[in-house]
Formats: sequence, structure tokens, C-alpha cells
Amino acid sequence: MPVMNVTRFEHFFRTAAGLDVDKDDLKRYNEFVDRKLHDLYLMAQVTAKTNARDVLQPYDFPITKGLQERIREFEGLFPDLEDVLDKMTSRPPDVVLSDEAEAWVPRVAGGVSIGLARTFKIIEPDLKNPQTRHWETAFRLFDLLL
Repeated sequence: MPVMNVTRFEHFFRTAAGLDVDKDDLKRYNEFVDRKLHDLYLMAQVTAKTNARDVLQPYDFPITKGLQERIREFEGLFPDLEDVLDKMTSRPPDVVLSDEAEAWVPRVAGGVSIGLARTFKIIEPDLKNPQTRHWETAFRLFDLLL
């Protein structure tokens, strides 16, 4: 899987939440996005199958109000990262996406990314440089709800 350029990654977290991240954090970030998208694909497949469809549509993804708001923020703040996220997000081999859903995936990844960045500040408001324990806590929080 391709990864986001380190400089763009650092800029993203600095702009989204005032955090200083480094190349060591990039691997954790990529794993996080992959895991959350996998979870969303899984639930989207359930919705599509329930509606007797094999092809996933954007509305099959379980997008909460909060995630929708983060997606809109991503679209406004980081439209230049959509192509980067499109290249770095894997698609499960057993999933068939409509063209609209295919275009939706990088925006969802962007919304999840902004949510992750802001979660660090909720965990520890004065945090500047997330450590392993912060990443693990953020992962556990997202696993509870997404």
C-alpha cells in the first residue's frame, strides 16, 4: 500500500489539530485508516446484501453525523489530499464499489483522519506530539464506535 508523503502527513496533523507527528507515526496512521475502512466496508457489505445488492453505494457506509461533519471539514481544508488518500487506501478484493462509492472512499478516509487527529486533543488537550499510548487510546476509542 502506498503511504502519504511525510511532509504532507505532518502538515495534515499540524493543521487539523496542532499536533507534531513524524515519520514513525505514519505507519500507525496508515494502519489506523486501513482498519477503520475495513470495518466500514464490512458494514457496508451487510447493508448492500440486506438490500439484495452486490455493488456498494455511498449510502451503504455507516456514516454518523460526526463523521459526516469531519468529511465536510476534510473536503474544505484538504481537497489536495483526496488523491493521496485514494492511492493509499486499499480496497478489499471481495468488494465491488459503484463509481460513486469509489469516489467516496478517500473522503471517508479523510474524515476518519480528521477525527483521529482531533481525538488526540480530546484525550490530552495540551498534547503536541502523540506517543504510542496516545495512538493506542485513540485506536481503542474508535474501535468502540466505528
